Amino acid sequence: MSMLFYIIITILVLQFIIETVLDYLNSKRYNDPIPEELNDVFDETEYKKSQAYKKTNYRFGLITSSFSFLLTIGFLIFGGFEWIDQWVRTITDQAIPMALLFFGVIMIGSDVVTLPLSYYSTFVIEEKFGFNKTTKGTFFLDKIKGWAMTVVVGGLLLSVIIWFFQWTGTSFWIYAWALITLFTVFMNLFYSKLIVPLFNKQTPLEDGSLKTKIESFAKNVGFELNNIFVIDGSKRSTKANAYFSGFGKEKRVTLYDTLIKDLEEEEIVAVLAHEVGHYKKKHIIFNLIASILLTGLTLFVLSLFVNNPDVSMAIGVSRPSFHAALIGFAILYSPISEITGLIMNHFSRKFEYQADDYAKATYAATPLITSLKKLSKNSLSNLTPHPAFVFMHYSHPTLLQRIQNLKR
Repeated sequence: MSMLFYIIITILVLQFIIETVLDYLNSKRYNDPIPEELNDVFDETEYKKSQAYKKTNYRFGLITSSFSFLLTIGFLIFGGFEWIDQWVRTITDQAIPMALLFFGVIMIGSDVVTLPLSYYSTFVIEEKFGFNKTTKGTFFLDKIKGWAMTVVVGGLLLSVIIWFFQWTGTSFWIYAWALITLFTVFMNLFYSKLIVPLFNKQTPLEDGSLKTKIESFAKNVGFELNNIFVIDGSKRSTKANAYFSGFGKEKRVTLYDTLIKDLEEEEIVAVLAHEVGHYKKKHIIFNLIASILLTGLTLFVLSLFVNNPDVSMAIGVSRPSFHAALIGFAILYSPISEITGLIMNHFSRKFEYQADDYAKATYAATPLITSLKKLSKNSLSNLTPHPAFVFMHYSHPTLLQRIQNLKR
């Protein structure tokens, strides 16, 4: 076993320890007193339900993360990757089919192994606390659709990237970067038209007072908005959401039907004002460009190591290959990904404040505050997260931080 093998094991162990400690610290805050500004979010019964939900998810999360960790470590130590690699080589000796089979077995196999945990989370935990609306048929159909998309889209992208590697050698990263950039922009533009309909039904928002208020706000701030859709989120969960997608003529706002059910019209417009703020402040463009630049950096670093046999054999295979090197590199690169993730989370939290400020300036702070409180209540969210957990994982400021900002 090479030095890189032990580095990979060390990385995985340290990541597991850090995440476990963070989850533990966060769990110790579940019983903290609710801040005065948030006293009206939960009554006593709802707060106890919120605490029970968080504790249940913490215990279950510890089980799932431990299982995934032990599965990965066991796969590395006992030659799981070598077994799959050898089996694939009995079927084909062509690089692209080998890689497709190799990743197909790993990704779909991993999903199948963890399927009982996902099933338990949906039909036991989420059901117990009143969130789940997914039928068993929808649950398994979603899995099949997800696998099909992974095979078709992921398989096509991987095939072209390996072909670039065979054609240009280590310069493949430039062409792969261009391909992934085009794919990323395309998906940003057409995700709601092409992918969402495979899982959910989207219908234009009906004429009425809500649509009139939204259109009036959009006109007042000079925001051209022709596409307002309602998605049947209640098909799977009672949790509410809203999101903005696309840009240019393809931009659209999507409201979950649960959001329309849970919030007053003024609150919905305030949430929409927040989303428009992201667009007006060019946060969407920033995130898109940052994602593209980070992808380029990752591919460039990959090109420096992909031809090193040690990177392939660090995961226990006996013969180097592009697909084995990709697995080894992904783990070795993960500490850098953690750092870039922290940076992106910092910017994301900053952008949330800016979008809230925009909503406050162009519409009103009060309905946004009440909407945030209702959404937190309905999702039984954690009102007292540990600062270290927030720093590492939150892409949004805490509810208390957002409300304090909106009241300034």
